[in-house]
Amino acid sequence: MKIYLDVCCLYRLFDNHSDTRVRLEAEAVLAILKRCSLDWELVTSSAVLYEIGLISDPGKRSQALRLIQRARETIRVDDILLSRAEEFENLGVMGMDAVHIACTEKAGAVLLTTDDDLVKIMKKNILRISIRADNPLHWLMEMNQHGE
Repeated sequence: MKIYLDVCCLYRLFDNHSDTRVRLEAEAVLAILKRCSLDWELVTSSAVLYEIGLISDPGKRSQALRLIQRARETIRVDDILLSRAEEFENLGVMGMDAVHIACTEKAGAVLLTTDDDLVKIMKKNILRISIRADNPLHWLMEMNQHGE
C-alpha cells in the first residue's frame, strides 16, 4: 500500500493538541508513519519538499524533513505532472493541492490530508480523479476495520 501524506498531515504533528480532533489526527499520522516502516510504503514528492522548505520554524522544518526521509519514492514535479495538475484545478482543486493530487496519482498512492475541503472536492469528483483522498484518521480507522 502506497501512502502520500500532504504537508498539512505532516504539520499536524506540530499543531496544538489540546483540540481532540487535532490530537487524534496527529496520532493517526504517527501510526501511519510507523506502519510505513513495516509494510506500507511512504511516497513523497519534490512538491512536499518545496512546501516543507517554506516552514519558517527551523526546528519544525527539520523534523518534517526527517519524517519524509522514510519515503521509498520521491515523485519529481515536471511539466507533464504540472499539466495534469491544471486538469485538477479545473475541477476546483487549487495550487499545491492540485500538484499533490497529480503526484499521488503518478505514484499510485492514496492521498492523506487533514484539509476537509480538499477531501470533499475529491469525493465529489471521484469519477474524474483516479486516486482516493481521505483524512488520515478516517482512513486509518477504515484500514483497521478491514484488517489492513
